[in-house]
Amino acid sequence: LGQIYVVFCAVTYLSLAPEGLDGALIAGGLPPLERPAEDVYRATYRRVLEKNRRFYERYPGDARRARDLVEHLKAHAVTLPGGGALTPRRFQQLGMGLGASDGFERLHYLMEDAWVGGRGGLELGLPFLRAVEAQPAFECHPIYALLHEAIYAQGGATNWAAQRVLDEFPAFDPERHDPVQFTGEMVYPWAFEDYAALRPLRQAAEVLAARQSWPALYDAAALGRNAVPCAAVAYAEDMYVELAFSQETAARIQGLKLWVTNDFGHHGRRSDVARVLGRLLALLR
Repeated sequence: LGQIYVVFCAVTYLSLAPEGLDGALIAGGLPPLERPAEDVYRATYRRVLEKNRRFYERYPGDARRARDLVEHLKAHAVTLPGGGALTPRRFQQLGMGLGASDGFERLHYLMEDAWVGGRGGLELGLPFLRAVEAQPAFECHPIYALLHEAIYAQGGATNWAAQRVLDEFPAFDPERHDPVQFTGEMVYPWAFEDYAALRPLRQAAEVLAARQSWPALYDAAALGRNAVPCAAVAYAEDMYVELAFSQETAARIQGLKLWVTNDFGHHGRRSDVARVLGRLLALLR
């Protein structure tokens, strides 16, 4: 039973060592079998823009708050309590949480409580700075930052695909677009500058991004002959996983039963484990 990275591992097991599995329960979409990282990010950037639209539709006043914060960060060098840099691009990365069931609310209340009175007027408060530092949790989970793009690498380098594809979406440039658009679950090369705990890992990150000799992760022919019982749920409005790619992969795994729903966001397994797990077990049986 797994979600996201564990799902990737499960599909690899089904490809290379199916004899080790009695069954597979997949929560939160399926990985693309052969699509490059660029395809993944093009699809998910579109989903992130839609989440931004819905966020500002729910909280229209936050357009002004986000703009004020970006302008302040452009004009001031802001250091977070742990030594990292709070830059406009790092602020935009707070959008990673917009795909969670409570993501809109968490971002809204974070910005609403950003400012406190200081000697020289309003300044960014310590609770705000600490909360920003904890989102996303790259510094607590550095392997996540290092390997995020590598999980899509097969037979070639990713070369910072998320950063390159971002240039195709000018809406994410706060100098060219209003309101400020938050980014999603992407890792950029600058993260190894702005996040203090990631700075010692920058050379390793560059080596991984440039690596060409990645092996194939999946065996499409083996998946087409699959005999292991499998059940999967894909969330129709998932910001992190492209539904069409999940459906493509599901169609290529013999015997897999796919449940598509928009009753949940990305973390459906956490928000209603009894319903999600119960449905998956029923499909498996």
